[in-house]
Amino acid sequence: MKKTVIFDLDGTLLDSIYDIAICMNEALKKLNLKTYSVDEYKYFVGYGVDELVLNVLRDNLDLKDTLIKEFKDIYDGNLHKNTKPYDGIFELLDELVKRDYNLAVLSNKPDLMTKEYVKTIFKDYPFIEVHGQKTDTPKKPSPIAAIKIAEALNTPCSDIFFVGDTKVDMQTAKSANMKAIGVLWGFRDEKELKEFGADFIVKSPLDILNILK
Repeated sequence: MKKTVIFDLDGTLLDSIYDIAICMNEALKKLNLKTYSVDEYKYFVGYGVDELVLNVLRDNLDLKDTLIKEFKDIYDGNLHKNTKPYDGIFELLDELVKRDYNLAVLSNKPDLMTKEYVKTIFKDYPFIEVHGQKTDTPKKPSPIAAIKIAEALNTPCSDIFFVGDTKVDMQTAKSANMKAIGVLWGFRDEKELKEFGADFIVKSPLDILNILK
């Protein structure tokens, strides 16, 4: 039976925070609302677009639907110039392909854009299962989508490594009975990852190979 690794996308495979911040700040400016720094956005993301919007609105919740539309109009349908894989990600994927691992992605980014990023940026890698946020499936930290990936790959959840950068990913992995690998190059710190169940903490992508052995 082939071994499986499921990756989160933003903050794990892709450094996307700059483009998220730029697009949301542009949407906020259109509504004459306060904008935020890139570092602040690192703590706003992780639960999908709806929660991102709620985090930036704070006391202006009546504008939620308007801001979601503005942000999506700016962000959706575009692959952004600042969004790119973290250093070492391609090297990690090269090694996983050599070792014949099943590769999958599970993100709270909308499903269409998740698939577009993987198809475009990671076109040379055989990601078998790629899933973003869908209306018919609860988003992370619900384990449902992760368990569906395990079933599609005919792999026991307990044999799967789930790699992510936030508490959402650690909660998803533990709820699905998967091994949780927390990465330190993403949006959150070691304290959060450990508090929410990380079985392993890694400082660079290739460190994951030592865990998989």
